[in-house]
Amino acid sequence: MSGCQKIQSEEEKYKIKHPGYENRLRISIVTARNAPSHERALTTLKSWGVMANDAFFLGGIEKGKVLKILKPHIFFDDQSRHLLGTSAVVPSVHIPFGIINNPSSKIVDPPAAPQANDSR
Repeated sequence: MSGCQKIQSEEEKYKIKHPGYENRLRISIVTARNAPSHERALTTLKSWGVMANDAFFLGGIEKGKVLKILKPHIFFDDQSRHLLGTSAVVPSVHIPFGIINNPSSKIVDPPAAPQANDSR
């Protein structure tokens, strides 16, 4: 993430001299979690020296709806089941790290919410 930090820092310096400049690098958090989980995510990024430009804590709302409007270049998620809805709108990558991806973890990945065209 240090590369992101360097780019963000240079862009902020450039904006001081060029007020109309719009950042080329934007980092957004789009998560199914609610508050108070947001504090941990933002604190982690801040500890890395990285600033989130946008943060969406959806509380279970489908991420694809936000991503369709946000139009990111790429989306990363640690749960492959979340990529089913997002990959229709944005290139989506599974990050196989974190508690949910640890086979010895006691956390159980809950079943995905039924989609509109799901016949369950």
